[in-house]
Amino acid sequence: MLGYNHQYTGVTKLLVYGITLLSAVVSTQIATAETVMEKVARTGVLTAGTSKDALPFAYADDKDELVGYSVDMLTLIHQQLEKELGREIELKLVALQPKDRIPQLVDHKVDIVCDASSFTWKRDQKIDFSVSYGITGTRLLVKQDDYLNLSQSLAGKKIGVLQGTTNELAIRKAEPGAEIVTVGDRASGYLALEKGEIDAFAGDGILFESWLQITNHAEEFAILGYYSKEGIACMIPENNSQFLNNVNYTLIRFMQSFLADDINSLVLFDRWFGFQGIVPLTEDLRELMIENMQLIVDFKEEIPVDEL
Repeated sequence: MLGYNHQYTGVTKLLVYGITLLSAVVSTQIATAETVMEKVARTGVLTAGTSKDALPFAYADDKDELVGYSVDMLTLIHQQLEKELGREIELKLVALQPKDRIPQLVDHKVDIVCDASSFTWKRDQKIDFSVSYGITGTRLLVKQDDYLNLSQSLAGKKIGVLQGTTNELAIRKAEPGAEIVTVGDRASGYLALEKGEIDAFAGDGILFESWLQITNHAEEFAILGYYSKEGIACMIPENNSQFLNNVNYTLIRFMQSFLADDINSLVLFDRWFGFQGIVPLTEDLRELMIENMQLIVDFKEEIPVDEL
């Protein structure tokens, strides 16, 4: 009888373990199947990935708060979600390194990423992109003394890049003979260039313009070339059409309002890119940004004025 009880207890424990394991698997599957809109409606939280060093798109200010043009777009998306779901939603911002953005989306650890992300077909196989709400391009930050030399050829030169960025892809395509050196973050790239550990740092031109405005020795550096032109967009997990519609509607409504000279939209844009903004754009780049907005708006049905 004792042996039977011992055997019965062992079987019971095995059954309990199996049921617990099965429940965990089912819970994980349910969580994975849940759409972003369903998750936000259930939890009341929109978890948004962004950057802490992509001035002026997304960066940590002197209070260590995440701010920027892309963060403002997230705020507009957040407000539209509250309106659509009819409840208060918390916007939870999470600072991510570029290489972590897509894995975090695929693993459903963040619901959206808006920073300085650009479209690629390879990325699009894993996640979905919103419409483009900005434009930038791959350029090189170099020391003034090296400008002429590097403008002739990058072959054999050490070019710093952030791993997994379109800047890395653009340099590899433009100059296969360059020696690619990956850096951990933008601060590490700037420091490596200052120390002479790399010959140039590849990144978004607007971000370099921003850095030159805050560094103490801007006169020692220059920005070189155009190795790509890219639209800035938000990224979301795949198979979330309702959420993507919400994001696109929000971004297009902002751009349409800006083009219609809505004062709130103009103030938002000029806070970052205006003549007195964080990163005053050159006239050419400003016109390019506005032209991009116009193209996006023209290819979509006009949003009624009373909804702007």
